[in-house]
Amino acid sequence: MWPLIGLCVVALFIVWITHWTYKWRNPSCNGKLPPGSMGLPLIGETLELFIPGKSFDVPPFIKKRMKRYGPLFRTSLAGRPIVVSSDPEFNHFVFQQEGKLVQLWYMDSFAKLIGQDDTATATGYVHKYLRNLVLSHFGLETLKEKLLPKVEQMVHQSLHNWSTKESVEVKHATADMVFDLTAKNLFGFEGEKSLVNMSQKFTNFLQGLMSFPLNIPGTTFHRCLKNQKEALKIMKDMLLERRDSPVKQQEDFLDHVIEDMKTEKFLTVDFVVYMMFGLLLASFETISSTLTLAIILLTDHPAVVQELREENEAILRAKENPDSGITWKEYKSMTFTHHVINESLRIASVAPGILRKVIKDIHINGYTIPEGWTLMVVPSAIQLNPNTYEDPLAFNPWRWKDLGANLTAKNFIPFGGGMRSCAGADFSKVLMALFLHVLVTKYSWTKIKGGDVARTPALAFRNGFHIKVTEIKK
Repeated sequence: MWPLIGLCVVALFIVWITHWTYKWRNPSCNGKLPPGSMGLPLIGETLELFIPGKSFDVPPFIKKRMKRYGPLFRTSLAGRPIVVSSDPEFNHFVFQQEGKLVQLWYMDSFAKLIGQDDTATATGYVHKYLRNLVLSHFGLETLKEKLLPKVEQMVHQSLHNWSTKESVEVKHATADMVFDLTAKNLFGFEGEKSLVNMSQKFTNFLQGLMSFPLNIPGTTFHRCLKNQKEALKIMKDMLLERRDSPVKQQEDFLDHVIEDMKTEKFLTVDFVVYMMFGLLLASFETISSTLTLAIILLTDHPAVVQELREENEAILRAKENPDSGITWKEYKSMTFTHHVINESLRIASVAPGILRKVIKDIHINGYTIPEGWTLMVVPSAIQLNPNTYEDPLAFNPWRWKDLGANLTAKNFIPFGGGMRSCAGADFSKVLMALFLHVLVTKYSWTKIKGGDVARTPALAFRNGFHIKVTEIKK
């Protein structure tokens, strides 16, 4: 009797497992799902996603499936059903549907790191407030009137410090520079006076960007949460100290927010801390990675450096006062410099994916993307598309002379798209332009070691990039 019962239990378990696996691999849908595979139960195809490529080309995981299924395919990552898109027209449509068909979303691990529930999914009035707040402190008008000389001064100071060392690792050095500049303008943080290397802590956060959300000691995600807790405490202490101080001297981003906390109920202490955390994370990683890649590419393309140097030296020669800083008019005149920046942004494609949560069924080309699924737009697949950019892996800033706005509107998305496009885009481009200006007119550099670039699926500098910077004596 008991062996028979045991046999029945085993049989039922096998039937249940088979049924559950079938449902996992064939999700329900009010229509036809895009082609693809859901991978293994629970973990999906997550492990394959993290197989690194050997260059900055489209990640192997994405490239392989694009070839097999086309520009739209389904998969499962970290337990989530996802549709991946490399279709520029569809992506452009999706970016216009914020709050209608989709909303901002992050992988579970990254959502916890940046406090998604508090800040990342902000819509309507809150999102408008945040965007206007960032633009008022980092937008065009502030850049013209206040930030331009501060950025140039920081670049001069950083490159001078680099030149006093036998070698610098470019990614770490640029990350420190960008972090210190952004943090100082956000809440008066001065990295050189701090006992804590906040820039390094933020670098550690990024290792958990798309990691499996397993909070167990020894895992990447656990280390990220630990670093996050320390950094958030530092920022929270600074916020509370500033809020309770009777003297308002900084007149910076944080002072602005503290004043608004008196009237805006959604501006809680935790909300503000996570908001600053997110702004710092977004700015310093995008800019430092792009600048690092730009220097690697410039090192291998002396003709680009030569034209870059000629353009920027011409600007200096035309100055009435050679010691005066760069003006906004001079910045806007850096045509080839902007070509170099655009080409670096195109190749870098720093964000491994731009994620949106589907809040209403989306119908596209006979397929249905169900409500509750995640949509992932892959910038590298768009910006390295050979049908759009001839020889897409080649570093060719001159290509931008002939690329029209109609083409780039849907095929160049380094700062996202739609109402969620990065409000700090102009700040990023100004910082990169001034960095290149000072670098090529005041310094030369030689490669010491490193420079291997890959996607993991984020942009990664495997063994760093070490250079020796030398001041040009004139």
